[in-house]
Amino acid sequence: MTFRLRKLYDLGAWGAATCMLIICALVTLQVLFRCLDGLLVLFGASRLGLEVSGVSEIAAYLLVGATFLSLAYTFVHHAHIRVTLVISRLPSAVRVWVESACLLIALALNLVLGWELIGLIRESLDYGDVSSGLLAIPLWIPQTVLTIGVGLLCLALVEALAATLRIAVTVPGRYVAPERHEEAGGE
Repeated sequence: MTFRLRKLYDLGAWGAATCMLIICALVTLQVLFRCLDGLLVLFGASRLGLEVSGVSEIAAYLLVGATFLSLAYTFVHHAHIRVTLVISRLPSAVRVWVESACLLIALALNLVLGWELIGLIRESLDYGDVSSGLLAIPLWIPQTVLTIGVGLLCLALVEALAATLRIAVTVPGRYVAPERHEEAGGE
């Protein structure tokens, strides 16, 4: 299956990777500061007390960002966990319609989630909600990242649904599951 917006999904994956790298950098910096303090105490000096405030809070938001920004990329590369025990045994002409129904349900659920996230962002902006940790991070920032990730997944689901329905209507007997199509050397 060819995804025309694959570069956009790749961009989401790059955003997710950036979030993970920032988490690694923050944790590494925090560990190095603690090691430096430990060495200073070991040699009889006093601690410097250097630390990155709110590392846990920032890392938690970045982890959520990494998870949601990578949703579309993971879907496009067929890396989501799928239970195909039943549908893999169906004839191609039936399976294509079952796949279409599953994609439609997934799209509907993600559209509802996206809609509710947009409402949550509006509410956070209206009330000026900030995080309750050491840092007062405006909550609309991580919520916007969540919404972008869900939006990218919705786009990928629309593309997959359109391609699957096109096959279902034209040549349902020739349907090949996306993960098998790529195994056979297709795109």
